[in-house]
Amino acid sequence: MKPIITSLLETDAYKFSMGQAIYHQFSDYKTTWTFKCRNEDVHFTPEMVEEIKRQIGMYCNLRFSEEELEYLDRIKWIKGSYCDFLRLWEPRYEDFTIGTDSPCGLTIETRGTWLNTSMYEIPTLAIVNEVYFRMAYDYYELLDSFRERLDEKIEKIENGEYNLGAFSEFGLRRRLSGEAQELAVMKLKEHTYPDSRFVGTSNVFLAKKYGITPVGTMAHEWLMCVGQGNHKHNPAYSNWYSLDAWVREYGVLNGTALTDAITTDCFLEDFQLTFATLFSGVRHDSGDPYEWGDKMIRHYEYLDIDPKKKTLLFSDSLNFEKADQIREYFKDRANVAFGIGTYISNDTHVPALNIVMKTTACNGMDVAKISDVEGKGMCKNPAYVDYLKRCINWRMENHTGNNSLRV
Repeated sequence: MKPIITSLLETDAYKFSMGQAIYHQFSDYKTTWTFKCRNEDVHFTPEMVEEIKRQIGMYCNLRFSEEELEYLDRIKWIKGSYCDFLRLWEPRYEDFTIGTDSPCGLTIETRGTWLNTSMYEIPTLAIVNEVYFRMAYDYYELLDSFRERLDEKIEKIENGEYNLGAFSEFGLRRRLSGEAQELAVMKLKEHTYPDSRFVGTSNVFLAKKYGITPVGTMAHEWLMCVGQGNHKHNPAYSNWYSLDAWVREYGVLNGTALTDAITTDCFLEDFQLTFATLFSGVRHDSGDPYEWGDKMIRHYEYLDIDPKKKTLLFSDSLNFEKADQIREYFKDRANVAFGIGTYISNDTHVPALNIVMKTTACNGMDVAKISDVEGKGMCKNPAYVDYLKRCINWRMENHTGNNSLRV
């Protein structure tokens, strides 16, 4: 197979926004990342594993070009010092451990500095996806199915059947292939829509190539590592530590806060007037989107902030129909935007892979996500998950400040 990842820009935009803050504030942090396939009926053959190893090896030989660094340097929130670091940065194959000892036939773990290991997640998942679909199926049959469905969904927003407002493509990590994702971005950009607006992609390489906005701010790793990686911190205050570090890095720029790393209710304890004013909006990634949006609007109103001046960004398992319904419900009460992933980048007659690569340790300590629904977390130590839940519960039961949850 040809190289799947051909540029170090081929990752999600939030890897650079988090990477810059990691470089300036947490360059000594060490993390462990662990791969997991949640599909019970998927198996990776030894031949697939060998190809994945080969592809990751080729990825590790890539370097940033001066043209790519100049592009990054023109992004308003990226600083010259970080671009200078990236000029020297290179992936390390030695940070990867790849094997076959799991029910799905594939294990991947990365260990090293957070600066390095954070950057491996998205290219690794893209490689695993493309190797699997090219080797397990007739790839060109899948691609034909993808093209047909892509044209159908574009027609539905073009004729006004679905009205999404502002939406972005977020599908790099679970795409059918680089070819499929690029086709989707290209076609979405070249059409016009009556009440939908394609504003960008999380894939920085494609954003550069097609002259659109690279979209993305922070992921769960940011809140987990900043909030739980320092052993002196009470992890129930993870949101405060991570939001404070983000504001130190960016001020009012690049500010969409992720709410569900340790439950949205706990997030709102720390998302008080200063943070709620500085951040331009919040992102939904688990739980009921309507309950979440109502809760966020109620919280903004409790703080005397006009929710119409803030953005509710929805990014959890969306398709155009769901996005249309969510927008219709909230459009007169707040700015609404969508990040839509697998439905755009890997919609064929074959089910997409449900694969993830999560931070499982930081600075030698377990870390975990407690999202708004069960099943999205991944931690090797159940005792730590229990400890984290007890910390959160104690804080929520003894909170003194935020009454918006009780309105």
